[in-house]
Amino acid sequence: MTVRRSTPTVDVGGVPVGSAQPVVVQSMTNTDTADADATALQVARLAHAGSELVRVTVNNDAAAAAVPMIVAKLRDLGVGVPVIGDFHYNGHQLLVEHPDAARALAKYRINPGNVGAKRRDENFATIVRVAIDNAKPVRIGVNWGSLDQALLTELMDANARLAEPRDSRDVMIEAMVQSALRSAELAEATGLGHDRIILSAKVSRVRDLVDVCRLLAARCDYPLHLGLTEAGMAMKGVVASTAGLAILLEEGIGDTIRVSLTPAPGGEREEEVRVAQQILQSMGLRSFLPQVSACPGCGRTTSTFFQEMAEQIQGHIRARMPAWREDYPGVENLTVAVMGCVVNGPGESKHADIGISLPGTFEEPVAPVFVDGRLDRTLRGEGLVDEFIGLLEAYVDRRYGRVATPA
Repeated sequence: MTVRRSTPTVDVGGVPVGSAQPVVVQSMTNTDTADADATALQVARLAHAGSELVRVTVNNDAAAAAVPMIVAKLRDLGVGVPVIGDFHYNGHQLLVEHPDAARALAKYRINPGNVGAKRRDENFATIVRVAIDNAKPVRIGVNWGSLDQALLTELMDANARLAEPRDSRDVMIEAMVQSALRSAELAEATGLGHDRIILSAKVSRVRDLVDVCRLLAARCDYPLHLGLTEAGMAMKGVVASTAGLAILLEEGIGDTIRVSLTPAPGGEREEEVRVAQQILQSMGLRSFLPQVSACPGCGRTTSTFFQEMAEQIQGHIRARMPAWREDYPGVENLTVAVMGCVVNGPGESKHADIGISLPGTFEEPVAPVFVDGRLDRTLRGEGLVDEFIGLLEAYVDRRYGRVATPA
């Protein structure tokens, strides 16, 4: 069992973040925040997909003015997800000039490399004082693409004077860690509580992410937010995010995560939420959705029927989860198997809560169904999929018990 590193718990709009709590899934909108309707709808979709915190860009007066409207629209829709403000360059001005936005946001994300070159500490402290006045936590998020250049130059110059200089990559990672820790120290010196701070250090390469987060985790006890700055598109983004996050999470590092996927044109922003959930669920850290195990197929399974059935069952489960989650507490731990031949089919089906082993090539055209490890019945014929889904519904109702609905 993975042992999480010990951190304080930070309250982010009612969502607790820290080692004593489950790892939290985050996401971020890509709408123009000034468009309150579009942004509220996207936040609602992300929340419905399972994002427990949603970040929005606050980059100008129009965006800041829209924040209270966005939050109000969400509450009217019955969506209570905390909304986080992402600030760069002018956050110190926007939060002061738009107090309603400062109150409406659940947390402020500050990039210490983007708070102004000449008055960096003063601007940073201004944001922190607004957070203190409004009882909000902050995430100090260091990115290698916008690293404090003065600090990086200082460390590079010092490294060049060494008899055996370190690799420039190692100096860059050290600069990121120092930037985060110095900023946290300044935030506390300004008056922000230790339990109001979350840190992150984001890069684009997996190995750099692992190294910088390991170093940061070893030198502080603040909760850490994990993620690649730009994971990429499709398979590359999914694989890179999974590789980096899985290593760190297995070592007990990380309290919130985001999978920063580049969506395909017209693609769903919610995909990044589903990938983050699946990473946590695959590692046994959290459960969000019943898991469907399906045979990959081989020469014994020339039919694609089992693939189509697995897809139908997965789709049925996703569609039913909003109602199941309300009526059947614990249903997210359900396991289902859809197998394609006799080799592994019966065994895998027995290991699942409920499973079906479909006939492979030249096998007898029957499909045994296993429930809780025992053969329950045998299905056959064209209505097989609907029959199995009916058995699945009955199993969920029987095992997880319907919560009584008040009259």
